Amino acid sequence: MYHTAIFDLDGTLLDTLQDLADSANYALALHHLPVRTVDEIRRFVGNGVGLLIHRAVPEGTDETLENQVLADFRAHYLINMEHKTAPYPGVLELLDQLRAAGVRTAVVSNKFDGAVKGLCQAYFGDRVEVAIGESQGVARKPAPDTVFRALAELDVQPEGAVYIGDSDVDIQTAHNSGLPCISVSWGFRDEAFLTGHGATTIVATREELAELLLNK
Repeated sequence: MYHTAIFDLDGTLLDTLQDLADSANYALALHHLPVRTVDEIRRFVGNGVGLLIHRAVPEGTDETLENQVLADFRAHYLINMEHKTAPYPGVLELLDQLRAAGVRTAVVSNKFDGAVKGLCQAYFGDRVEVAIGESQGVARKPAPDTVFRALAELDVQPEGAVYIGDSDVDIQTAHNSGLPCISVSWGFRDEAFLTGHGATTIVATREELAELLLNK
């Protein structure tokens, strides 16, 4: 049984895809740029909102314009990020099981820090003890910095901790942090993609994840 579970957010605990797509397309349309499909946005997420917008704008877009689109995306998303977002079925029950078993929990995400903290508070309350997003001076995933900060804030040792995520970035983050990785296939990347990017432990349901985390 692990003493600490560190989770990715988007595609792992929360289905945020539609709200991300809506805000990205709002910002693109505001600058008369072509909008993107939800499936395109799904492929673009995972490496922070800066790269999401870089991938969403047309190739060759002027840097100043791209930065304006990014700023408008951030502003729109912060006040519209709870319209269509929801925890995946069974996630709240999983977090309750972990808390009841004494397992410490944290979220680390490449989403900007204000959104990460706001979403975790809105959807999880005290079920998640520490929430860390992208901020100045802290390298985003797959660098291990946010994971190490989470461990420090929880005041726990890495031995006995596990990382859970839904993407190739998460697999790399776990590796760079020296933590075992559990990949989930219900998020933004499917099992074939995860296997192709080095996943060794993949779960398809919250029940399977609970069994692994709690050693049932």
